[in-house]
Parts: sequence; C-alpha cells; structure tokens
Amino acid sequence: MDKQPLLNTYVNSVSMEEAIVEICRLVNEKKKSYVVAVNTDVIIKIENDGYLKRIADEADLTLVDGKPLVWISKWYKRPVKEKISGSDLIPKLCQVAALNGYTIFIVGGKEGIADRARINLERKFAKIKVVGTYSPPFGFENDENELKRINQRICDANPDIVVACFGCPKQEKWVYENYRIYNATVSICAGATVDFLAGSLKRAPKWMSEHGLEWFYRFLKEPKRLFRRYFVEDVKIMKLIRKYMGGGNPL
Repeated sequence: MDKQPLLNTYVNSVSMEEAIVEICRLVNEKKKSYVVAVNTDVIIKIENDGYLKRIADEADLTLVDGKPLVWISKWYKRPVKEKISGSDLIPKLCQVAALNGYTIFIVGGKEGIADRARINLERKFAKIKVVGTYSPPFGFENDENELKRINQRICDANPDIVVACFGCPKQEKWVYENYRIYNATVSICAGATVDFLAGSLKRAPKWMSEHGLEWFYRFLKEPKRLFRRYFVEDVKIMKLIRKYMGGGNPL
C-alpha cells in the first residue's frame, strides 16, 4: 500500500476497515509481513534511532496510533483517515479471524497475561483459534536460547497471525529480526493490547479516546511509570513539528 510522509517516517492513510482488509489480504496471499503503529512516543524514539526508523519505514503497514498525529497530519495538509491503535485493531481483527478460520499466536505480557487474553477471546468469539501463547522472561531479547525457543514455539503452532506485545521499540525490533524465521504470515506489533485483552488494564472511555485524551487516562492509572513519558519525553514532539513543518519527505 502507498505511504505518505508524516514527520520523520512514512505512514499508511487507511481506515480501520481498510487496515483489516489489507491484513486479511496478506494472510490469504501467505505473504510474510509485519504491521507497526506509530504514536507520539514512537515518533520521538525514531528521531534518535535510525534502526527503528528503518523498521517503521519498511513495514508492510504503518498505522497511526494517536489523535495528536492525526491532527498534525491535517496541519501538514496530508490528513490520515483514522487513528488506529492496536487495542482497537486486534479485537476487531480477532472477530474477522474467527469468521475466516485464521489462527493466532499471542506473545508478550507478564507471566499468565497472554493465557488470560486467550481465555477472554475464546469466551467472546466462539470460533476463534488461538493456537499458542507465550510470555517470555525479562531480557529475552538478549538471550539467544530464549529467542530460539520463542521462534520454535511459533513454528510449531504455525499461526496465520502473531500478535507481539512487548512495547516499543522491543517488539518492533524483535518482529523485524525474526518474522522471516518463525512460521507465521503476518506479525502485528500491538503494545499493551495483551493487557487490555486479559483485563489487567482498562481502556479509556470512548469519549476520551476520541478526543485525544487516552494518554491522560493511562497516566491517571499509572502516574509513576508514565509521568516521564508523557510530561518529559512526549513534549519533544513540538520540536519535531517545527523541524518538519514543510511536511515534506522525512530525512
């Protein structure tokens, strides 16, 4: 799918429905591929991480996850159609997967979280096929044996879709370095989605999400963990807005 520049990367301007149709096409065509979503936090990380930028730029589908980025795209006269977060996309995709018989493997989250997500999905969608879950230990990305173990688990399950929930940039780098190794078709970087599916985290009310306040809701739930991210790191987006004011091609 065609991409358009947004600040320091390139994104797909798609609706939720179009994103799901494209993922289904990739599954049906058995095209090994991966999907990422960029929000303010990811954009700021990309500015100082050329490897992460390459991963986002080369993704088969790069979604915009965050109202601020939707607003910025409008200021640049290149509006994206819709905010699409993993926590909105994955439940809808699971419903479609259940209808089409696609199989899913969930990897990420603290111990037991992925299993709880599977149980909740199976309660909600009678025909869903979650063929595997795994919550790797802390520091797995630096453990060659653990990386091989994860790849083997996914190969044994042979899923159509892998949902990776490690947080950025760990999930993006893990997917990029492994999606051609393990036996799955489409890999989706989905952040905290596994926690929402498991019920260990609650989503913001719809009105807050629609008005760009989901970040504030999450901050109120986890102020110590998220204070620096939202009130120190994410304000750097203003500098990037000025830097890329022309809306032209990213560096």
